[in-house]
Amino acid sequence: MDTDTLQGRLEFLRQAERLKDVLRSAHSSGGRQESTAEHTWRLCLMAMMLEEGLTGLDFARILKLCVIHDLGEAIHGDVPAIRQTPGLDKGAQERQDLLTLAGPLDAPARAQLLALWDDYENASSPEARAVKAMDKLETLLQHNQGANDPDFDYAFNLDYGRKYTDALPLFRELRRLVDADTQARIREQAAARAADAPQRSLPDRDVT
Repeated sequence: MDTDTLQGRLEFLRQAERLKDVLRSAHSSGGRQESTAEHTWRLCLMAMMLEEGLTGLDFARILKLCVIHDLGEAIHGDVPAIRQTPGLDKGAQERQDLLTLAGPLDAPARAQLLALWDDYENASSPEARAVKAMDKLETLLQHNQGANDPDFDYAFNLDYGRKYTDALPLFRELRRLVDADTQARIREQAAARAADAPQRSLPDRDVT
């Protein structure tokens, strides 16, 4: 690898660092807003923990897809699923931003990056569909762990991403476990709201 190639890859890494500052709607268990880079890290960790259940798939490709799946958010940020509107082409914006980020790279590295991102975005390969499922599951896991606002919409999560998580028995079972946690959070939220509701005072009894 020559010096010019290395310089280009270093500059790409400098630009990719911006993903560390991109915030998501999820919060950590300590109450701090999560970054997209942190989500990506645990998605990779989730893939490692599920590797033995992903038989027949190219695991190196799975990890690469995990690493780059949200990289396009480094420039314009994340738009939470619950806030996405029918007219919003989030994918087109992220693809354009990824091309901008990849500008310093040599042609082979740039082509590989874009091919991986297109595979993920279109869920073309079995590996991409597996990463799509894990992406949804990691998001749900974080929502259930997070110190969220009192009005957080846990019910939205019960249907979120099911198209992908129902695709394989491994993900269906993991989804069942995560959904049980979501239901528990919904019950806790309802109990907290009931406890915070103002108590209605009883009318004074007429003793005359």
